[in-house]
Amino acid sequence: MLGLGVMILSLEIIRGFKQEIREKVRGFSGDLQIIKFDLNNSYENSPFIADSSFEKKAIANHLITKVMPFATKPGIIKANDEIEGVVLKGVDKNYDWSFFKKNLVAGKLIDFQDSIETKKQLLISQTTANRLRLKVGDKILMYFVQEPLKIRQFTIRGIFSMGIDEVDRTYVIGDLSLINKLNSWNPNEIGGYELKVADFNRLNEASDFIDNMLPPKLKSYTVIDNYPTIFGWLDLLDGNTKVVLILMIIVAVINMISALLIMILERTTMIGILKAMGATNWNIQKVFLYNAFYLIGLGMLLGNIFGIGFGFVQYTTHLFKLDQASYYMSFVPIQFSWPDMILLNAGTLLICLLVMLGPSMLVTKITPVKAIRFK
Repeated sequence: MLGLGVMILSLEIIRGFKQEIREKVRGFSGDLQIIKFDLNNSYENSPFIADSSFEKKAIANHLITKVMPFATKPGIIKANDEIEGVVLKGVDKNYDWSFFKKNLVAGKLIDFQDSIETKKQLLISQTTANRLRLKVGDKILMYFVQEPLKIRQFTIRGIFSMGIDEVDRTYVIGDLSLINKLNSWNPNEIGGYELKVADFNRLNEASDFIDNMLPPKLKSYTVIDNYPTIFGWLDLLDGNTKVVLILMIIVAVINMISALLIMILERTTMIGILKAMGATNWNIQKVFLYNAFYLIGLGMLLGNIFGIGFGFVQYTTHLFKLDQASYYMSFVPIQFSWPDMILLNAGTLLICLLVMLGPSMLVTKITPVKAIRFK
C-alpha cells in the first residue's frame, strides 16, 4: 500500500511540477519566438517589417494557435527615490492575455481601447513592486538610455506574479506602439513574433514548419532554446522519478517475498499432508500464489486510495506550501495522468506476481514425511 501510494504521489507531483513551470514559461514568452537573425544579443530587438501573409500562413496550420507581434526595450524605472533596471516588453491588442489573467495579483490588464492612454499604462511584477514600494495607480518615470535620453511617465495598471525569478525581476509589460515610437521605427515594424502551439509535444514539428517559411533574415527559437536551464532542470526530475519508482518496487517486492516465505513456513505441515494425499507441487503452489495475489490486490487497492486521495486533497486545497523563490510556485502541484496510473498498477501487479514464483518453489523442496513431523 505504502509503496504504490508513494509511487502514485511521485508521478502526480513530478507531472504537476513540470506542467506548472512549463505553462508559466510558455505563457510569458510563447512556444516559438521569431526575431531578426543578426549579431544583436541585447534586450533591444532589431526591427523588421511585419508580414501579414506570413501571419495568415502560420495561423492556417493546425499546429499554430496564435501569432503575436512584440518588441523589447531596456529602461530604468525611478520611483520613491529608488531605481530599478527592467526590460519593457511591448505587445498589441491581439496579445493572448489568458496567462496574465491567471497571474494578476492586483489591478487590471492593459486597456487598448484608447491608443493614447494605452501608451501610459504598465504592468509590473510583484517583485518589482515590492522593491520600489509601488502599488496599482502609482505613477512612475521610466528612463530609456539612448541618444537623446528619453523619459516617459507611466501609471501602474496591474501587478502580476509569475514565480520565475528571472522573469519577475526583469520584465514589465507595455504597449508595442510606444517602443515603435521610442525607437523611431516605421509604423509597421516590430521586434519579433511570439507563436503558441496547440500541442507542446509537437513543438519541434511546429518549429520545422515555421523555419521552412521564414526568409533568411529571420530566425525562430523555441521556448526550450530561450530557457535551457529551466527545461534542463525539469528533465532531471524524470531521473529522480525513476529512482523513486525503482526503490518503491524493490521495497514492495521484498515485503511480498518475505510474506510468502513466512506463509509457506507456517503451513509446512499442511503442505506435507496435501502431498501425502496426492496433491502436486503446482497445485499447492497455486494456493499460495492465489493468497499472495489477494494480498497484492488488497495492498494495491489501498495504495490507490491513499495516493489518489492524498493527491486530490492537495489538488483542491493546496495544503502543502513551497518557497516560491526556490521552486517557482507557492504550493506542491498535482497533475493526474490516468494512463500512467494504469500502467503503474499493471506493472506493479505483474512484477510482484512474477517474483512470487521464486519463493513458491520452496514448496517443491518439502517432503511429506519431514513436513508432517515438522512443528
